[in-house]
Amino acid sequence: MKIIETHNISKIYIMGSTEVRALQSVSISIDKGEYVAFMGPSGSGKSTLMNIVGCLDTPSGGTYMLNNQLVSDMTENELAEVRNKEIGFVFQTFNLLPRATALENVALPLIYAGYSKSDREEMAHAALDNVGLGDRWHHKPNELSGGQRQRVAIARALVNNPSIILADEPTGNLDSKTSYDIMNLFQELHDRGNTIIMVTHEDDIAHYAHRIIRLRDGLVEWDKKNDHITRGKPVEAAH
Repeated sequence: MKIIETHNISKIYIMGSTEVRALQSVSISIDKGEYVAFMGPSGSGKSTLMNIVGCLDTPSGGTYMLNNQLVSDMTENELAEVRNKEIGFVFQTFNLLPRATALENVALPLIYAGYSKSDREEMAHAALDNVGLGDRWHHKPNELSGGQRQRVAIARALVNNPSIILADEPTGNLDSKTSYDIMNLFQELHDRGNTIIMVTHEDDIAHYAHRIIRLRDGLVEWDKKNDHITRGKPVEAAH
């Protein structure tokens, strides 16, 4: 089942008198349950594509179908609902509220979704258990390591049971050992049936994905199955 289909999408930014073509004509389709990495050098368009797929930005041209719905036909309220219910976001900088506990951070999307306080707490506890942090629910971000903070961010992305997990440079602020721990967690989540799309510029991280789409100058340079999938890479082999 196709979960994402883009057809000839483009994105143009106007910077003063200059026109910047971030995406030129990108057509991709991603099935439910796939694990895909968007790769490419800085300025290739990979983050712009991620933002469009995540309904954080709209294309200048072309069409984008998400779960068989035409995204360009959606109102702002409908887009906000899609972002909250269909997509779980994991960012490089974690984006956690510093004064809130891990549980409160994870429960945040459920407030917007209208769940009761008791349901929010139950679902947030389950999501933290899912990422191995069930015993750290009462800790605030500054009481957690970088890897634990990213696990909290992943639990927050999972808490609504979204169709897609979008991870933007999820290991960018982590050391090698922690990076591989986090990527092994993503592998476990994919094994459980989650659809995962991540943006990365690191080859070793991209090779955890089962398919790699490489962008260059706003175009798909190549799109192929990954024949060298990394599973449970030992930390010693990272160096």
